[in-house]
Amino acid sequence: MTQVLLCGAMVVTLSMGIRHGFGLWLQPITQAQGWTRETFSFALAIQNLSWGIFGIFAGMVADRFGAARVLIGGSILYGLGLAGMALSTTPLLFTLTTGVVLGAAQAGTTYAVVYGVIGRQIDPAKRSWAMGVAAAAGSFGQFLMVPVEGFLISGLGWQQALITLSLFVLLIAPLSFGLREPGFASGTAPKRDQSILQALREAFKYPSFQLLMAGYFVCGFQVVFIGVHMPSYLKDKGLSPQVASYALALIGLFNVFGTYIAGTLGQRLAKRKILATIYLGRAAAIAVFLWVPISPMSVYIFASVMGLLWLSTVPPTNATVAQIFGVAHLSMLGGFVFFSHQIGSFMGVWLGGLLYDRTGSYDIVWYISIALGIFAAIVNLPVREAPIARTPQPQGA
Repeated sequence: MTQVLLCGAMVVTLSMGIRHGFGLWLQPITQAQGWTRETFSFALAIQNLSWGIFGIFAGMVADRFGAARVLIGGSILYGLGLAGMALSTTPLLFTLTTGVVLGAAQAGTTYAVVYGVIGRQIDPAKRSWAMGVAAAAGSFGQFLMVPVEGFLISGLGWQQALITLSLFVLLIAPLSFGLREPGFASGTAPKRDQSILQALREAFKYPSFQLLMAGYFVCGFQVVFIGVHMPSYLKDKGLSPQVASYALALIGLFNVFGTYIAGTLGQRLAKRKILATIYLGRAAAIAVFLWVPISPMSVYIFASVMGLLWLSTVPPTNATVAQIFGVAHLSMLGGFVFFSHQIGSFMGVWLGGLLYDRTGSYDIVWYISIALGIFAAIVNLPVREAPIARTPQPQGA
């Protein structure tokens, strides 16, 4: 268990840590290339959509052949995507590398794949806690990597900073060997009671699965809009770039605690109530942030509160999926739930850039985020967490 948690945590630290800092490149790249914020935002929106689409297939492959093979391929794609992000000279090439390639890389190196291993290798009594540990590692990666990325940009320039990260991310490949699963040693999955199609039909007919997907859409919308556009929002308000870097780092630091607490509470309390509280808390935090006069201190307080709520939805959401449907197809089902998250991410980051270019302000998207937070709190309350009652089915392939 220790090896799985340690290697899984380090993989998520690298993958999510680098990804959380992409907002720092918005102004350097758009200013150097003469592009609009919508151009940059659209590429990251495609990245989130690509992540969601490829995440489904990465989950299927991980469930079929084991996570290690997927992680190795994902790390190589990550390095190529970062290098392509640095060297792209047209909006189309930038969208293909930053959007499609990096999205596919993140699909193979983040939560759905790692959580599949955790779900299968760790006792159910500790599963929610273990997922909280992995999510906390991703948050620590944000706390660790965002200031490093800011330092690399200021010290090396935005292009060389991306090239440096493209080499660093290849460390995921050797870490993947710590996530090899004994049952996949022969290159084939253990026998299961359900085929892929049977598992999908069962999940999509189950109302609670649909509600979890609806809530996760909101999660993606909120966190990616804030993560990508808050640095520019703060600069527009007259605050220094360092304030944005510290704010993103604080989100990562406090989310270490938030995700761990959410995972731990998921072993004791109803996960649907935990999720509803998180989404309602986000809506309240955003409303207060917009209401009070903006200053470095108000930004740091907002970042700290949002950090507690940032990715704390991840452990209870994935643990609920495992609790309802079991772990045989967990990476795949988690990938479908995460696809909904990424559709929300696409909308959040793209609308942020689009509406800013149209109105000169991010206000409308902030208000949408508040309304969606209330919606997500409501739809998570009816979720049924008990294991699904199954009738005997023919053995799946």
